[in-house]
Amino acid sequence: MGSENITEDTTTTAPAKDAPALVKKIGRTTYIVRLHFSKTSKETMSDKIKRMLKNEIRQM
Repeated sequence: MGSENITEDTTTTAPAKDAPALVKKIGRTTYIVRLHFSKTSKETMSDKIKRMLKNEIRQM
């Protein structure tokens, strides 16, 4: 990461019709990330994280 200036994460709430937004400032750049979740998903967040970690380990 070198000498980049990373500020603390800030969570904001968007209007009800939009998904929540996470705002991250790195240096002079502001990143806005909107999240959404599938209503038809059969996988819990915990299951998803475990699956992603297992996939990451396999790639090592």
